[in-house]
Amino acid sequence: MGGHAPLPTIDSLKAQAKRLRGGLAANGNNVSHGRALELVAQQYGFRDWNTLFASAGNRKSIADLRIGDTVTGRYLGQPFTGRLVGMQDLAGSGRFRLTLKFDEPVDVVTFKSFSAFRQRVTATVYETGRSAETTSNGEPHIVIDL
Repeated sequence: MGGHAPLPTIDSLKAQAKRLRGGLAANGNNVSHGRALELVAQQYGFRDWNTLFASAGNRKSIADLRIGDTVTGRYLGQPFTGRLVGMQDLAGSGRFRLTLKFDEPVDVVTFKSFSAFRQRVTATVYETGRSAETTSNGEPHIVIDL
């Protein structure tokens, strides 16, 4: 998996296996839940579920956060500390829309002769705390430390 996107949480991987099992059953291919877990592991390039489970671990997820929690991370490459003021689970997609209020405004421009400060931002992130959208250098727009 080296160099690829971070793995989903264990709960998300289990939900994928459940959906896979249901989809296969709808087409007349009944498999056990254990077999579905093994198939999900193979989809992520692991030899079996136990190896995937060990790799993914029981990490924290964005879903563990609550309104009012203090969060840290990077926004457009700049470090921040702030408070979670809004959160919406986007229909079980594994993505969340977060609204953050930074303790100190973040300058999102890298030019020395110009500044643009942001103190309140809304961003969509995966449960791993990283946005799919990236800057021109490939860095996520926002990364939440979990």
